[in-house]
Amino acid sequence: MSLSPHQKTAGWLVGVVVVMGAASFAAVPFYDWFCRVTGFGGTTAVASEAPAEVLDRTIRIRFDASREAGMPWEFRPLQREMEVRIGETGLAFYEAYNPTDRAVAGTASYNVTPDAAGGYFAKIACFCFTEQVLAPGERVEMPVSFYVDPAIVKDRDGRYVRQITLSYTFHQTELPEEQAALAARPAGTDVN
Repeated sequence: MSLSPHQKTAGWLVGVVVVMGAASFAAVPFYDWFCRVTGFGGTTAVASEAPAEVLDRTIRIRFDASREAGMPWEFRPLQREMEVRIGETGLAFYEAYNPTDRAVAGTASYNVTPDAAGGYFAKIACFCFTEQVLAPGERVEMPVSFYVDPAIVKDRDGRYVRQITLSYTFHQTELPEEQAALAARPAGTDVN
């Protein structure tokens, strides 16, 4: 039995829809991986330790903080900028304050500008790697340890970078189950 031209066309269209659906499903993890590997879009690298090589050339690092609409915290960098030698480990601090009468959880997204610096800006330790939970009225200082990879001076575009801005945006997230259960408990009740 042979298929009619309409059945063949319908078969091809179903195949195209399946392939496009699979491609769109894979697009988000692929894009995330691509950005982490290349630094595209200002995505920073993550490292376990600083490089052995520290150059005499310095670079200015600026720090920026913002909050997603509706995030009740106050959030700011404790220093506006610092100058570090390329390859040297820098340590900066951000401060978060929860002025509400309830626990609030949040996670920070981040990027660097200019985009050419993204693949060369590496974080060793950062508050942005994990969810943060602040109790009512709690104020915390959160560190970020970083360096600028010496390979930036050999990059076609990166070698012209003299200043990098590290930006964080805090987003409110759901409380972890344990904290949510405590927050839902009526005042004055004990946990056994």
